[in-house]
Amino acid sequence: MSWKIVADSSCDLFELENSCDIKFETVPFVMSIDGTDYVDNADIDTKQLIDAIDNCKESSQTACPSPGQWVETYADADQIFVLTISSNLSGSYNSALAAKEMALDDAPDKKIEILDSLSTGPEMVLVIRKLVALIESGLSFEEISDKIKKYMKTTHIIFALSSYNNLVRNGRIPKIAGLVAGKFKLTGIGIGSPQGTIDIKKIVRGSKKIVDTIVSDIKTRGENCKNVVISHCENLELAESIKQAINTAWDNINVTIIPTRGLCSYYAERQGIIVGF
Repeated sequence: MSWKIVADSSCDLFELENSCDIKFETVPFVMSIDGTDYVDNADIDTKQLIDAIDNCKESSQTACPSPGQWVETYADADQIFVLTISSNLSGSYNSALAAKEMALDDAPDKKIEILDSLSTGPEMVLVIRKLVALIESGLSFEEISDKIKKYMKTTHIIFALSSYNNLVRNGRIPKIAGLVAGKFKLTGIGIGSPQGTIDIKKIVRGSKKIVDTIVSDIKTRGENCKNVVISHCENLELAESIKQAINTAWDNINVTIIPTRGLCSYYAERQGIIVGF
């Protein structure tokens, strides 16, 4: 029986990091900026995308993968776990569900589990890594499904964004929250709610306050945290500072830094930081 993990491109990964026997594929979002489409696949130039966001004069929006795109990824494996961005931020989850019904009509013995991450980016990376570990441990599909759902209740996400323009523009957070966060060169610190929405919790100034706030949140919500993933949008320096602070506070947490892919670059915008733990 062949195994596969499929995610939409909000996961910030292009390939699995260590596994050779598990198939992995991502389904791209499309970002449309001033009439130009940027497909979030392996060929995307994120720097060009970020520059286009900064220079946007008219309009921008995103489009989630269609059911047809999802169903194509289900064809070449027998047991498939599918992970999407929060269903409260996008239609990607519902699209993946519709594709599951289409796939099962043609292959009723196929096993497909659609997982709503209630999150995005680095928190999804943690879930994908856990799925790999569970599959490689030899558990059954049903056992993995049960364990990954329990694991997903223990992970969290926090954002440090200097601009919330695209989140506001696309209705992902209230306009007033975005306006407050974007003024006076301040950084809005937001967290993922249990419902998979974004709640802005604090407005801070300066990198030290950002780092201190993130470390404090990990201490508060990250009980027994062992792994942290930091996604950054052209802000490696701050990502490294956060990693150093985490390693100073704990000696048993593994920290990985990765760049944002297209969709998370679009919403985090330049200098944005997203931390999953």
